[in-house]
Amino acid sequence: MESHIAPAEFLTARDNCVVLDVRSPGEYVQGHIPGAYSFPLFSDEERAQVGTLYKQQGKEEAMLLGLKIVGPKMERFVREARKLAPNRRLAVHCWRGGQRSRSMAWLFRQSGFEVVTLEGGYKNYRRHVLESFEQMSLRMIVIGGQTGTGKTKILRELQRLGEQIIDLEALAHHKGSAFGAIGELPQPTVEQFENDLFERMLQVDSSRRVWLENESRSIGRVFIPDGFWKHFKASPLFNIEVPLECRIKNLVDDYTGFSSGELEAAFQKIERKLGGQHLKSAVEALQAGDYAAAAAVALQYYDKTYRFGLENNTSPDIRMLRFEHADFPKIALECLHQANLLVSGKPVPLTVEQH
Repeated sequence: MESHIAPAEFLTARDNCVVLDVRSPGEYVQGHIPGAYSFPLFSDEERAQVGTLYKQQGKEEAMLLGLKIVGPKMERFVREARKLAPNRRLAVHCWRGGQRSRSMAWLFRQSGFEVVTLEGGYKNYRRHVLESFEQMSLRMIVIGGQTGTGKTKILRELQRLGEQIIDLEALAHHKGSAFGAIGELPQPTVEQFENDLFERMLQVDSSRRVWLENESRSIGRVFIPDGFWKHFKASPLFNIEVPLECRIKNLVDDYTGFSSGELEAAFQKIERKLGGQHLKSAVEALQAGDYAAAAAVALQYYDKTYRFGLENNTSPDIRMLRFEHADFPKIALECLHQANLLVSGKPVPLTVEQH
């Protein structure tokens, strides 16, 4: 293998190498290749010092400062790399495939490691990620439905049945509503969400269909990338309908374990669209421990929003699957049946009633 390789080859090399991201910690947090270790040549402060000196006094003075900073760290770098990569195989990258990655690659090669570097660095990897979204050819089926329908649970059932899924909300650490951050880890940056989504795409067999949950373009503070979004909105939509009482129960099951304070704060976010009186009713219900009544108030707002979205959905093929229950394994089986009919070319009714 060449020592300086393009993003696609670099990502494949991860099977046999440990990936070291030698950019500063701040750069790594903003966005990094999934699975890469943060292995900074400079701290954020040191990087700023070197950059400032480069602008003020030129490359030579900046390089001398860099050597002064890095020199005492070299032994530690080698010892840490040996722990991370006992097989002595490393894949190293910096921002643009410049001095930082070249310097670290040289050090590790001198210390007995096999090393490859990323051509064009992380910047080139990001270009590869965004181009891949534009060129993607996944055969998607989208599961839709009003709030409380249990779309994520249906996805999990499909996965249990051997189907491929991409759980956008799990990648975003957010359930996509005003209540979506409750019980979730902090959200990644938009950049990191894109990287994680691309990584999930690499794990999917493109010759087989993949199921996703219907989402807005924004999921909390992150956004579905443009190329992926266009493909997503052009995919078949299976809109699941279950009785209102089932949806309320699903929401109660999902949120009962959280404090009324967290739920009240979420209701406050939609006060303007919910209305003052409805907000008051929801808060009183929460304070009384009546989560079902609070959920019913929330659904008044979210149902209107969902109806508007469904009426304006651009999917070329929308299938309405109506159930008199919320038996997720049975719903998943019916989704599979309908998907197989689509593939077979047999006529599929636009509305399917299930009792």
